[in-house]
Amino acid sequence: MPNFIIKTHQKGTTYKGNQIFILNKGMNSGKPQKEPFTNSFVIIFLDEKDAETVYWLAYSLWKSNFWHQFLIGSVIPFLRIKDFKKDFDSKVNEMMQEHELHQKQIQALRLLEQKEDQLNKNIILINEMKRVILYSYCKK
Repeated sequence: MPNFIIKTHQKGTTYKGNQIFILNKGMNSGKPQKEPFTNSFVIIFLDEKDAETVYWLAYSLWKSNFWHQFLIGSVIPFLRIKDFKKDFDSKVNEMMQEHELHQKQIQALRLLEQKEDQLNKNIILINEMKRVILYSYCKK
């Protein structure tokens, strides 16, 4: 099981070692990222392997809207650190029970994310080419 510490991220704080950040405000609460968010929790790990494993677990929970049931607040919904710690820890333990399946799913998610990035780059190039072609009409 990965060992980690969950804390509220303080703006301007730098962390040594391996960490991921989890957004805690808004409808994207639970979204993991390697760079800090303004309103986020930080999860600190001892080694990079644990950080990578838990990142993909957090990504899975975020994409499946798992954290929506814990959001509170009427104007800007947010996630309490107490709820996050309790449920995140139990979900990590539950998902790590089937470690082999988890590793296969991480590989599939990485591949899909690479393909998505590639498609986004292609769309940007297509839009740039459209702009160049349309610009040539206006220039005449």
